[in-house]
Amino acid sequence: MGQSMRKYFCTFPQHLIREPIVSHTLGAKFGVIPNIRAASITDTLALVAVEIEGEDAAIDRSVAYLRERGVKVEEMNDEPARP
Repeated sequence: MGQSMRKYFCTFPQHLIREPIVSHTLGAKFGVIPNIRAASITDTLALVAVEIEGEDAAIDRSVAYLRERGVKVEEMNDEPARP
């Protein structure tokens, strides 16, 4: 499997906002490189756009982990929307 860089839009529930899941856990646990591109964080909700770079299987495992923890994860597609 090759190296990839994929983009995701993540919605974190309130109880996970203070955990360093993206900034620390993904790299430490799965060996991927997360890069937060944009974020909007309040006391009750966190919306984060993140690029994850690494082996395809490691990215898949890191996304599955986020979902298991209760994060809503949607892959972003760079292709323009078709009319």
